[in-house]
Amino acid sequence: MAPHQEITSKKMGKLFLWVAWILALFLLAFVFQDILDKQWNPNSQPEYKLTEKGKAEVHLQQNKHGHYVTQGSINDQQVTFLLDTGATNVSIPAHIADKLQLKSFGSHIAQTANGNIRVFKTQLEQLNIGNLFLYDVSASINPGMKTDEILLGMSALKKVEFSQSGKQLILRER
Repeated sequence: MAPHQEITSKKMGKLFLWVAWILALFLLAFVFQDILDKQWNPNSQPEYKLTEKGKAEVHLQQNKHGHYVTQGSINDQQVTFLLDTGATNVSIPAHIADKLQLKSFGSHIAQTANGNIRVFKTQLEQLNIGNLFLYDVSASINPGMKTDEILLGMSALKKVEFSQSGKQLILRER
């Protein structure tokens, strides 16, 4: 084999080795991101059923931080909720409210965990998690929230019965 062919073969071998390592790292990142996503939101497809009395019931699992995060929808558009019994209203980050094309009417100062902030009132025609549907829910558009989760506050939660047992929360139609 000629010396230049030997050098070319070694370079090709190194190139393929680098490509293999890069592909392996991308594959690992993809797999681990899926695991992390499931740890943050174990309720991406919430378990639901009907009770013996025909009432809608949704079972949610706690995430690794002790929170209840779940997929749902507002006005038939998919969103992620973080249940927050300490929030008076459903609180929607402004960038999500824009995507949902929510209309605001009036504003007020709200006391949040991050201090006082001006929020804008809105009304949700429909909100659902699994087979649990809520209608005409008061909400606030919060320009200070930068997360991709909507805080599911008491303006929605007061319309359902909820109970916690261990690391599971059950939301039940009233």
